[in-house]
Amino acid sequence: MTWRPQYRSSKFRHVFGKAATKENCFDGVPITRSVQDNHFCAVNPRFVAIITECAGGGAFLVLSPGKVDPHHPRVSGHRGNVLDIKWNPFNDYCIASCSEDTTVKVWEIPTHGVLKTLTVPWKELQGHSRRVGIIEWHPTANNILFSTAYDYQVMIWNLDSPEQVIKNPVRTIKHHTDVVLSMSFNTDGSLLATTCRDRKIRLMEARSGNMLQEGSCKTHKASKALILGNMKMIFTSGTSRYNSRQFVLWDQDDLSTPLLEENLDGSSGLLFPFYDPDTHMLYLAGKGDGSIRYYEISSEKPYIQYLMEFRSHTPQKGMGVMPKRGLDVSSCEVFRFYKVVTVKSLIEPVSMIVPRRSESYQEDIYPMTPSNRPALTADEWLSGVDKGPILMSLKPGSELTEPPSETKALANSMDTHRSWSRPGMPQHSYIQDQQEVKEASDLVEDGRGQTHVINGEDLALCSPPRTENELRLKFLKQQEEIRRLRELLNQRDVRVKQLELEIKNIKNSQTQS
Repeated sequence: MTWRPQYRSSKFRHVFGKAATKENCFDGVPITRSVQDNHFCAVNPRFVAIITECAGGGAFLVLSPGKVDPHHPRVSGHRGNVLDIKWNPFNDYCIASCSEDTTVKVWEIPTHGVLKTLTVPWKELQGHSRRVGIIEWHPTANNILFSTAYDYQVMIWNLDSPEQVIKNPVRTIKHHTDVVLSMSFNTDGSLLATTCRDRKIRLMEARSGNMLQEGSCKTHKASKALILGNMKMIFTSGTSRYNSRQFVLWDQDDLSTPLLEENLDGSSGLLFPFYDPDTHMLYLAGKGDGSIRYYEISSEKPYIQYLMEFRSHTPQKGMGVMPKRGLDVSSCEVFRFYKVVTVKSLIEPVSMIVPRRSESYQEDIYPMTPSNRPALTADEWLSGVDKGPILMSLKPGSELTEPPSETKALANSMDTHRSWSRPGMPQHSYIQDQQEVKEASDLVEDGRGQTHVINGEDLALCSPPRTENELRLKFLKQQEEIRRLRELLNQRDVRVKQLELEIKNIKNSQTQS
């Protein structure tokens, strides 16, 4: 009988959380007092958006790191409190917001950030009869947005519609008998999972709304649901019959009985689940907690393996998550949270890092990941086509090249967005934007139009630093990159010398023989 170790081998066993320095935090943010169970924060590689407290309607801020000016311009076009915000995964300058005023609004953010208060949205979606609580972008189709409200309906919107005010959604899903608490898509966006206040978990076709599975558990009241990528499993977090926090794992093809059910603790705060399909890691952040637990998911029993816990003395009200293309691969960062700390009016980044001695690119922890290019247009998806996301490499220096037709269509749509999003823009600026778009499309037709993406950042769209603090941060980042490249060169030089010595030894041995 051979002895087998009790522990499970994993490259993510020693992942640790590292809070950002004060210079990289967002201080003095008037965070909303809303009790809605949402994240209140949305992040992409260029901006951080946070829902704020204000009088006379709802608003949110679009920020850069550092101390926040109390009079910082806001995005404030809603008549009621803003309840949720989400960045467009395919356009870093486009963000959607929903509010208690029953509307969903889509905004175009200027290239250098919000320099004056925005009140006119690019699109306004009117269809719900009660306050809108949750919005979600489709993961692979461009300009498809899902919204759900306290009228128990889920609506699908096509933002490619020419109207500025859209009153008729593409489709309305009416399976729910109470308020929808969460929505989650699978990898290609063909399936939609929801949790509802009626304690039921529903799995349906995202496009048609046809019900595929419906399940519930007497011992579990689900609040949030996640489809775990392509692993054919659904994860839900909520409470047990004794009001202790717990999570449950379900088979995607059979929601009659759960695969796994585990109680955590007796705290009352909601559990926010986050899943990274590249590393198969699951993170649980409790509302009102200072801790973040993380696990590794496998397709075999016991399915969920506890790894470690990041602990902090500051409780979080909500969480933002940076897309993978915005992570710092030189420090082996695999996930980054943005903690919304109400008691300190602070947004604090927390990086999850895999400890590695080498500072070179680690391909085993950075597989190909979804890029910021849509796989489908809105019309293609609505016509019945399903397609997985376009993947990109996070390796520094890697290039993402898209077909000419897609680039030209994207340039035209961006031009349309800009003309809508800048009311009162001078005519010469509009002509200049059109000339830039035309030059970009001409470059693509000549075969020279390539989008250079380094560390997830588009070099052509990098904005210059506006403050001394930003300039210092960029300088330090450049110095770190130079130091890393020098180390790589030294390693190559050492390897070259080793090979030369080997060749010399081989030649000497041949002459002696």
